[in-house]
Amino acid sequence: MSVLERVRAAYHRIARVDRPEIWIDLRPEADVLADAEKLEARRAAGEVLPLYGKLAAVKGNIDVAGLPTTAACPEYAYLPDEDAPVVARLRAAGALILGTTNLDQFATGLVGTRSPHGAVRNAIDPAYVSGGSSSGSAVAVALGIADLALGTDTAGSGRIPAAFNGIVGLKPTRGLLPTAGVVPACASIDCVTVFARTVDEAVAAFDCLSEPRDLPVGRRPFRIGVPDDAGPLRDGWAGAFSAAAREFRDAGAELVTVDISAFLAAARLLYEGAFVAERYSAVGEFIDAHPDAVDPAVRRIIGAAKDIPAHRLFTDLATLGGLERKAAAVLSTVDCLLLPTTTEHPTIAEVEADPLGVNARLGRFTNSTNLLGLSSLAVPAGTVAGLPFGVMLVGAAHADRILADVARLVPRRTRIAVVGAHLRGQPLNHELTSRGGRFVSAGPTAAEYRLYALDTVPPKPGLVRVASGGEPIEAEVWDLPFAGFGEFVAGVPAPLAIGKVRLADGSEVPGFVCEPSAVEGAEDITRFGGWLGHLAR
Repeated sequence: MSVLERVRAAYHRIARVDRPEIWIDLRPEADVLADAEKLEARRAAGEVLPLYGKLAAVKGNIDVAGLPTTAACPEYAYLPDEDAPVVARLRAAGALILGTTNLDQFATGLVGTRSPHGAVRNAIDPAYVSGGSSSGSAVAVALGIADLALGTDTAGSGRIPAAFNGIVGLKPTRGLLPTAGVVPACASIDCVTVFARTVDEAVAAFDCLSEPRDLPVGRRPFRIGVPDDAGPLRDGWAGAFSAAAREFRDAGAELVTVDISAFLAAARLLYEGAFVAERYSAVGEFIDAHPDAVDPAVRRIIGAAKDIPAHRLFTDLATLGGLERKAAAVLSTVDCLLLPTTTEHPTIAEVEADPLGVNARLGRFTNSTNLLGLSSLAVPAGTVAGLPFGVMLVGAAHADRILADVARLVPRRTRIAVVGAHLRGQPLNHELTSRGGRFVSAGPTAAEYRLYALDTVPPKPGLVRVASGGEPIEAEVWDLPFAGFGEFVAGVPAPLAIGKVRLADGSEVPGFVCEPSAVEGAEDITRFGGWLGHLAR
């Protein structure tokens, strides 16, 4: 699939998912197509473009030339003269910018609901929060619209949305990605982060964005610290975390129980101490002058920081210094920590009922990372009650590549594209979940297929690749352990088979296809865009 075709498929996908709250400013399709033509010319001229044709979204507090930077506050908007360095580096590497994404206003929140542009609904279940503050960026990737997205992370904003939407969130060591051109939340600890669907894709973007530096690489066998007491977690989450830890152990890592009390104490300091005053220094005067333009929860948090006395900051700095030494002692015994990314996955209604309390609980494991100057990587680790569950690797400063190496440890899995009775909520989905299947993403195939309703029990569609007249078909991508995949494939009945299915991003994964002879006389349901569209007609 050409870059131009990929752009058209992305805008088709945007229209089909109908999630306008993802975007603050979506660029016109014609403008992105014009950029794609220039990009093709650059490649034809021999330019090396490691992110060639990757579609990227950018959090709305990061400058994108030609689009207003608002931080989800229209009254705050300004029009930047140039891209932020991280955006410029994306373009230089061959990525195409789709637009700026919604966020918890002024990057203050971990829920994704604190925005005049509306709550960004979860990619998997719209009744649940997407996580914040980098909500729109995460959902754009999870829904298969963008390949990559930029977020920011001060207290977990680049990791919690990744966990809630089943994708990867890479939060680098402070200083490795420049923060110039970013509306600050807490300028001294802010980080630009990367969202992607896989660790390798996130690392590839990180390599293009980061300041040149030799970073240490991991050496096996890895020692991974797991908490002696993680505190209360939502029902099912402790079991999911234990299962994730076992996967690392079974892949050859040594698990070591460690005391994480210093990390938890530092996490509480971020909002319960004086460090929150830095948020007031960033945008407090604007909020004082425009109180009605600001989300009430954001106004309350930042406004209260105005009255924190200076002596408290020095007291908290001394306390943080002691906690840093204790945390460093723990990390000196292991390659990294393995933690749940967060504590629970609330619904939008739960956040509306208790906006500050829920938000505070979500940051238990993430709030301390930047205060302590550490690196972190959030990765998917299965599901709980049908929703994504994620874990977080935390390492010392500049352990970014080590974390990626550790993340790659987990047992090898393969992906499969499904388009019918194996979709979530459909009668055969259990054949995936019972074999350890994990939902990865939803999105369209390439525009190369026709879909037919087969006369089977239970009803199933048949996907047929055609030389012309094809259209994109909605699909879900799941991953399975190799053993589970082999068992699953062995049970696929004719006329269905497992072949290669081309997705809208040009990649090919194993997936359900149908023998062309089996669709003779079957109803062509391509016009409904997918099996669920056919069922809902």
